[in-house]
This record gives sequence, C-alpha cells and structure tokens, in this order.
Amino acid sequence: MSTHANHPFHLVDYSPWPLTGSIGTMTLVAGIVKWFHQFDMTLMFLGLIIVLLTMYQWWRDISREGTFQGLHTHNVTIGLQWGMILFIVSEVFFFLSFFWGFFHSSLSPSIELGMNWPPMGIEPFNPFMIPLLNTAILLSSGVTVTWAHHSLMENNFTQTVQGLFFTVILGIYFSMLQAYEYVESPFTIADSIYGSSFFMATGFHGLHVLIGTTFLLICLIRHMNFHFSASHHFGFEAAAWYWHFVDVVWLFLYIFIYWWGS
Repeated sequence: MSTHANHPFHLVDYSPWPLTGSIGTMTLVAGIVKWFHQFDMTLMFLGLIIVLLTMYQWWRDISREGTFQGLHTHNVTIGLQWGMILFIVSEVFFFLSFFWGFFHSSLSPSIELGMNWPPMGIEPFNPFMIPLLNTAILLSSGVTVTWAHHSLMENNFTQTVQGLFFTVILGIYFSMLQAYEYVESPFTIADSIYGSSFFMATGFHGLHVLIGTTFLLICLIRHMNFHFSASHHFGFEAAAWYWHFVDVVWLFLYIFIYWWGS
C-alpha cells in the first residue's frame, strides 16, 4: 500500500499479529494450567515462544512504520502519547488496589491476625538492607534515563547510549537483588495476609521492572540503529515515562510495605 495519504492519520494495514498473539496467549494460559495440574511445561513453552515471536515481529513493524515509512505524524504521535498516559493511569489504579488491601489489613488488624501487624510469626525484612539498596538503584536509574532523554534532545548520540546502557544495567541489578531477596525470604505468599500483600505488590512491581528494562533495552538497540532524532523519539519517551512510573511505585512500596509495615 502507498504510504501517502491526504490526511495526517495512520490507517493500519492488514496484520497477522493480533491473531497469532491471541493464539499464543491462549496456548500460554492453557500451558500454565497444564503445568499446575500435570507438571508438564511443554505447552506453556510453546505458547511463550509464539507470544515472543509475535511481540518481536509486531514491534518490528511498528518501528518500521514510525521510523522509515513516516506514518507517525504529529497527530498520530499525540494519539500515542494519550494512549500511553491512559495506560499508566490504569497501572496506577492497578497498584492502588494492592495498597488498598494492604492498608485495610494493616491499619486495623482483625482478630484472626491476632490484632497485630505484622501478624505473629512473620519476620519482616530489614528495610535498611537490600530494600534500601534497591531504592538507591531505582532512583539512580531515574537519573540515568533522564540524562539519556536530555542527551537525545540535544543530539548527543554517545551520552544517550551511555545513559540508556546504565539504566538497563541498573534495572537488571535491581531484578537480581529482588530475586535474591525472594529466595532468602523467611515467609512465603501463603503466610497470612502479610505474605499475600507483600508478594503480590512487590512481585507485580518486579514484573514491571522486567518489562521496563526490556522496553529500555529495545530503545537502546533502536537508538544505536539511528531510529531516533531530537524531534522524533516517542518510543523512547514512552519507555522513560513508564520507568519513572515504576520508580514512583517502588518509593510507595518501600515507605509503606517495607518500612512502615515492618
């Protein structure tokens, strides 16, 4: 199809990826159920491979549309920005539900919890050890991603690469420390409402860190392939917004669940 039109909007071409994505997701969920009940991970890995291949090819097509075909006009970019803003707002309410559940249980512990928080038998983490280090890591990564953004707007290719590289490394380091903390945890997700609240909130945040790290790694690869310019880099901007959101959520997790909640 021709990339030229008499309007500033992007009408997408036919694409197989929504269909393959749906098939991959259905296979993945069915595979997880099979793994839980029959301890067989084959179907789950098949679904995961289909999803990953779909993601790669779908993202590749969108990068081509925005970078080489010129389909991401000013109007389209504004629409993408609003889409990302609304997505982050939905994520805010997603985490709000976990905090609501945490405060509901911790501010007025029930008789079943021994009217005590944390419940008897729960040994919480020391907030001034690994959690504090992770806080410093994420705050530092917020600085490096902002450095990368400003360098990109100033057409400084090298410093943008450096800023993104350090942000990705810090994200990986955070995930490694979080995994170590989980392995060494003195309680589990099955240990009262405290364990459920802790692992659901920090676990989903950890998942968001992994997604954000992948997002920024892809931006680093795209930048090294000269996909971004000072005036046309919304893919990177969206990743930076998402990363700052992840930073802010962690600050609330650290202050209320690790520090105040212990």
